Amino acid sequence: MMQIEQQQQQPQQQQNQLMVQNSGSLSFSSHLSKEDEEISKSALSTFRAKEEEIERKKMEVREKVQLQLGRVEEETKRLAVIREELEALADPMRKEVAQVRKKIDAVNKELKPLGNTCQKKGVQGSP
Repeated sequence: MMQIEQQQQQPQQQQNQLMVQNSGSLSFSSHLSKEDEEISKSALSTFRAKEEEIERKKMEVREKVQLQLGRVEEETKRLAVIREELEALADPMRKEVAQVRKKIDAVNKELKPLGNTCQKKGVQGSP
């Protein structure tokens, strides 16, 4: 009878040992998962902070570029005005010359038909 009790107790002892081992590994794994979770949270918050910093710097750079583009546009307009002024100084008579040329061209257009008419009459009038 003692042997039977001992045989029954052996599997029970083995089960108890397994339970103790399992509970130890479970607490260890739960401890590990908490540690992993904290590490993950820390890594995630670090990543988000860096992402926000990158976004902030990107906005700063964008603002600086917009300011520079505005300055470039203003300077381009100023350069165009200066170029016109320089051209006017280089040839102050240019506008007047252009106007006179236009008038000459207009008169030539009017005279051309008259010249043709005169030539026709001259050719017809000579025997």
